[in-house]
Amino acid sequence: MNPIHREAFARYPLALLIFSIAFLLKRWIAPVDYGLSFFTFYPAMIIAFYLCGIGPGIVVSGLAAAAGFLALMRPGAAYSSAYEREIATAVFLASALMVGLISRKTHASTSSPGKSERQFERILEDQTDLICRFRSDETVLYVNDAFCRFFDKTREELVGKRWHPLVAPGYSSAVIGQLRKLTPENPVVTIENPVVAAGQVIRWGQFINRAFFDEAGRVVEIQSVGRDITKQKELEQALAANMQEFRELAEAMPQIVWITRADGHNIYFNQQWVDYTGISLEESYGHGWNKPFHPDDQKRAWDAWQNAINTRGIYSLECKLRRFDGEYRWWLVRGVPVFDDEGKVRKWFGTCTDIHESKEAELDMQVAATAFEANVGIMVTDANSLILRVNREFSAQTGYSADEVLGKTPKILQSGRHDAGYYAAMWESINRTGSWQGEVWDRHKSGDISPKLLTIAAIKGSDGAVIRYVGTHIDISEQKSAQESIRMLAFYDPLTHLPNRRLLMDRLEQAMSSSARSGRGAALMFIDLDNFKALNDTLGHAKGDLLLQQVGRRLEASVRESDSVARLSGDEFVVMLEDLSTHERDAATQTKETSEKIIAALNEPYDLAGKMHRSTASIGCAVFFDHLYSVEELMKQADIAMYQAKKDGRNVSRFFDEQMQKSINSRALLENELRAALKLGQLRLYYQVQRDYSGHPLGAEALIRWKHPERGLIYPLDFIPLSEDSDLILLIGAWVLETACVQLKAWQASTTTSALVLAVNISPKQMRQNDFVDQVQSAMQRNGIPPHLLKLELTESMLLEKMENTVSIMNCLQESGIQFSLDDFGTGYSSLQYLKQLSFDQLKIAEPFVRDIAFDENDRAIVRTIIAMGHSLNLDVIAEGVESDEQRQFLFNNGCDHYQGHLLGKALPIEEFDLLLESMDARGAHHNNDATTS
Repeated sequence: MNPIHREAFARYPLALLIFSIAFLLKRWIAPVDYGLSFFTFYPAMIIAFYLCGIGPGIVVSGLAAAAGFLALMRPGAAYSSAYEREIATAVFLASALMVGLISRKTHASTSSPGKSERQFERILEDQTDLICRFRSDETVLYVNDAFCRFFDKTREELVGKRWHPLVAPGYSSAVIGQLRKLTPENPVVTIENPVVAAGQVIRWGQFINRAFFDEAGRVVEIQSVGRDITKQKELEQALAANMQEFRELAEAMPQIVWITRADGHNIYFNQQWVDYTGISLEESYGHGWNKPFHPDDQKRAWDAWQNAINTRGIYSLECKLRRFDGEYRWWLVRGVPVFDDEGKVRKWFGTCTDIHESKEAELDMQVAATAFEANVGIMVTDANSLILRVNREFSAQTGYSADEVLGKTPKILQSGRHDAGYYAAMWESINRTGSWQGEVWDRHKSGDISPKLLTIAAIKGSDGAVIRYVGTHIDISEQKSAQESIRMLAFYDPLTHLPNRRLLMDRLEQAMSSSARSGRGAALMFIDLDNFKALNDTLGHAKGDLLLQQVGRRLEASVRESDSVARLSGDEFVVMLEDLSTHERDAATQTKETSEKIIAALNEPYDLAGKMHRSTASIGCAVFFDHLYSVEELMKQADIAMYQAKKDGRNVSRFFDEQMQKSINSRALLENELRAALKLGQLRLYYQVQRDYSGHPLGAEALIRWKHPERGLIYPLDFIPLSEDSDLILLIGAWVLETACVQLKAWQASTTTSALVLAVNISPKQMRQNDFVDQVQSAMQRNGIPPHLLKLELTESMLLEKMENTVSIMNCLQESGIQFSLDDFGTGYSSLQYLKQLSFDQLKIAEPFVRDIAFDENDRAIVRTIIAMGHSLNLDVIAEGVESDEQRQFLFNNGCDHYQGHLLGKALPIEEFDLLLESMDARGAHHNNDATTS
């Protein structure tokens, strides 16, 4: 019992005491007079209500009235007079009336909180936050829908159970410890902890827990409001990983890498700084890092620092830094300032590159003019870049003799691989710093292109003007080739030249990021060749290598250029598909189709150096969106699915998600069976009668059914969506239209049915066919039926696209007499817009609005509006889904007298439908005869 209930029940003894005193007073004042007892009862009742509350006052008043009546109306008791009897009766009736009124008011006041509570719970159900109430013993009292979805459980699986199993293993004690800190002084605590959601999936949640206490200060109930912070946690982990990767990269770089605060005080140096300067990281941290600068460079360093801040440019300075042994060497110090939103520098990132050797070489060239005996190609030009001199190594590298290049510019070596911006940046650096170094691609006299490391230095005269440019060319072809070889070894399989595991993992990370941005799915397929070991054992590893190479080429030919094919090891391959559908089911279907294409390609015979061989493969598939799983988890899922394919007989593909696999298999089976159903005549048309208020049949709606030989009768919702996706709807729609026209022709033979109108549902894909008008008109002409007896039903959803085309088709068919009905009116998006542009003959009130009109005022208002709108536009209005007399009466009272639904007749095969029409005709004739004789 909660504190409020205990407080209410504690007032009952006080109310009983009040009535006991009242009865003692009555006995003392008038021990015999019955009437006076009510003069004491009534004040006592008022006092009890005032002091004890309405609830206890009502209960005890009733008990007191009953007790007094039984005690005083004992046998033999008599009234002192008729007058007193009348007064007593009047007082008793007035008291009873007062108690009744107060009880009614109390009932209303006590019922409204319940209603408010229900309204509050409905509000909670609409919240996206995770809301839960539980007692101090961990028993869950309430959860909202968002909470259920987060944990992938139903409300029945949560309410009444302990929340303990929802917390990830190892965290329960910490959560309980936090909850025990709740006190009346500190009633709220926020907890972040991992939870077990969707079976074994671990997610992170942040929960704000508010406790409610009894009078003794004990926790009675805790209300928890949470949110999913899984992505936030993943981002924190990713940031930590990125920082670690940055540190690893910085430590691997040959340059000194540094980060400072805005004031130049150190935050970070890599190990190269320690190795060169001999200053430890602890000594460097928090101090200015320009201590090793040569005294002559201190001011230049400060000026360059300020210039980078003022221009928001790059800090660049060639200077001397003191080594640990006291020697000064040349370094290129470069840095980038990082600004905040207010334009203030937050920190600096930079590098120091050892240029001592190149600087000394530059100085040597200034001293010695040239170093033609060096093992590098050297070219000297004047200030206008006209070649003055080259050395023998230059001629050996370029194929040009000195006579062929003298007086010309270095443009004769340009390969075309560098744009004008590249050379503009080069000359900007030369003019600003006096030198430039970088990689260029030069064209040989023969036309061959080779990479060079080019260094250009400006030689200045005594007046500071440039008088010469000296360029050194180092052929780095072998170095580039070695780098490419290293790259191939690092990222590609040497046998098949496919990406290896390392490159695949990198591409997989990129695919996950791309999926997160675009919302499109991707898939991983793990492919393992069946019985490959037997091939190696029987034909040898050379034949096995040939097979692996051919398998790699076939896999590449089976996928798009945007997809990736990789070889992991041995006979294991991986295919990664990107840019799939945004819908999980469609993405899985695309993956399934690709896997089947791969299986077919790998089943073709292989020519292994004259030896024909056949091989199969087992494929495991895992579809993914965004970063829901790590790279390792996706690989594991695809690997598990591959082993499932092995278990299922090999030479097949399987999905990691068994339910998805079952769904895909079921969908494929159903599509094949539906194709067969068209050929075998298993489709049937059922007919649901449409009547007016008097019961007279106006026509019928043709509804398709599939009479499956094993599954029995299958309804449209189970196969029409599939037929829409596979384009089978075009064949089914043509069959329905033809069958409906044949039935209309049959009805023409009888006066009972010759005036019946038959409504046929039209698919959006049917309507978009170029020859749809010809199809409809041909079906009518072949069967010779009056056009006005055929009614085509369209839904609002199919009118969203190609409105002009729809208007043209409707106008053309209406000119020939065919009617159009707008089905499910009111469930679409722009109903009034459609009515304005399209010429319909009938509005069909959707079944969801009709279903609840007997008690739902909103549905009543909608239905009244639709009927009034239809009549104002001179349209016939018919209601579907009529299943009760109350619904039909309401519709009739509001101007709708055409109906369709189970109340009037369910959908029937043609034989039973004809019998229904005959019985309706017989009843109608009987009623007419009765009317005549009367």
